[in-house]
Amino acid sequence: MIGGPRSCNHASSFTPMKTSLAPLLALAAISAITGCASRSIDPGTARTPVATAHTGRAGSSCEGASATVTHDAYKRALALCISEMNAARVSPGRPQALLRSVVVLKYTVDAQGNLLHSSIMRSNKDVEAEAIALSTLRKSAPFPQPASHLLRRGHIDIIETWLFNNDGRFQLRTIAQPQMDS
Repeated sequence: MIGGPRSCNHASSFTPMKTSLAPLLALAAISAITGCASRSIDPGTARTPVATAHTGRAGSSCEGASATVTHDAYKRALALCISEMNAARVSPGRPQALLRSVVVLKYTVDAQGNLLHSSIMRSNKDVEAEAIALSTLRKSAPFPQPASHLLRRGHIDIIETWLFNNDGRFQLRTIAQPQMDS
């Protein structure tokens, strides 16, 4: 989704005349089904607020318990956390059309939000980009604690893609805007 979650209340602009409640209920049902945006948005992947615990990182959304209910929503919360903790390395706007590097990492987070393991799943062998991806991931830990129903054998596995521009700054695919046209 580009930008933050949209909110609207279709029913608030509707002033029913002296009629039955059926049309109002039908409008409410249609509004709930179609949503506010012109494209479909999975409510489980919308930006979800993350509860934070007081730690050494004032104002950080990277610790505490996550309020996310789906794997995709938790992955999005972690992507926002990684971007927040590495703001100077994150590229603003849309990723360029021809990327310098694409690095795919698989990492494991335990029930307390600790980074247990990380590995490179795919890369174009840009050693500097690989090192940046791994170091920005490590720098961001500990993460929000995943909801217990998301855990498998006490941990959750996440796969994230780092998209690198020529200047060495990156975006995470989970929260990146579409790439520029060439």
